[in-house]
Amino acid sequence: MPFVVYALCALTAATCAVLLFIAWSRSRSRMLWWSAICFVFLTLANVLLVVDFFILPDRVLWPVRHGLSLAAISALLYGLIFEEP
Repeated sequence: MPFVVYALCALTAATCAVLLFIAWSRSRSRMLWWSAICFVFLTLANVLLVVDFFILPDRVLWPVRHGLSLAAISALLYGLIFEEP
């Protein structure tokens, strides 16, 4: 059951990223761009979570997962601070 939940979280984050990129391509809002980048990193972190727990449980992947999460939040913070007036 946890595999399904983690996989659905990754799928949801990927869907959000795609929808944000589509909205960005229509409006060219910089905040949509940074939000989409944030969700791309969150998708990668969620996919790596599935890989870490179920495919390669003997590997230590939590630093990479946390690094991707940090990159996601950093991209969103950059967009919030520097891109919107």
